[in-house]
Amino acid sequence: MKKWVIGNWKLQGSRSFLRSYFAEFAESAQASAEKFLAGGVQLAICPPASYLSEAVSVIADLSEPWSERVLIGAQNIAEYGEGAYTGEVAADMVKDCGAAIALVGHSERRQLFGETDAQVAQKMRQAFAAELVPVLCVGESLQERESERTLLIIEQQLKQACANLSSDQWARLVIAYEPVWAIGTGLTATPEQAQEVHAFIRAQCAQMQSRSVVRVPLLYGGSVKGGNAQSLLTQVDVDGVLVGGASLKASEFAQILAASWG
Repeated sequence: MKKWVIGNWKLQGSRSFLRSYFAEFAESAQASAEKFLAGGVQLAICPPASYLSEAVSVIADLSEPWSERVLIGAQNIAEYGEGAYTGEVAADMVKDCGAAIALVGHSERRQLFGETDAQVAQKMRQAFAAELVPVLCVGESLQERESERTLLIIEQQLKQACANLSSDQWARLVIAYEPVWAIGTGLTATPEQAQEVHAFIRAQCAQMQSRSVVRVPLLYGGSVKGGNAQSLLTQVDVDGVLVGGASLKASEFAQILAASWG
């Protein structure tokens, strides 16, 4: 299975940062270029929505293999299509800007903006309708982990978002496990903790697929850095990483990409 490495810039960046970042990244990741060209890893960057088109343009100006094989993604999409929803950005719109993937249900959206499981499910439908690859984010809070409710919370989030997916939709889905207590805190789930939850997610996905068993790529997110990426990526059910703060450092993100080769 192809590994995934996704960078989530969150609410950070500028037009000048975009250009300097990708120039530095292409130079820092040069050692990985030949392997990347051969396939095996899917790389994606999710900048703020206002820079989606700019990011697509900057990527296109890079040399191979980066110019043709780096995906740009949206950090969020509206649960609606077009309409009187001031301030929202529809899935069709980010697709029109050149985005290929969209994060759905990120823990910061759930925590800071009160997104419910029902809203996340609706955003999943919008992503599929726009032919975007949804990266469904699931995860538990520190309180939920300490009360031994991790697997129950994950199961609830998965069932709400994935209950009625078609075989084709399962084949296009990516899931990211991001324990809330590890987002931006410097804390990271141990490789063993990540593997335990990823194995559970894998089993849940298999149960929900009615006609075929698709091996959905499962990513780990939560204070992923150059120093811990390889130990996470060697776990049998960890198919990639969703990187926050470390993805803003081009040289470190290149190090994480290199770790994906094992």
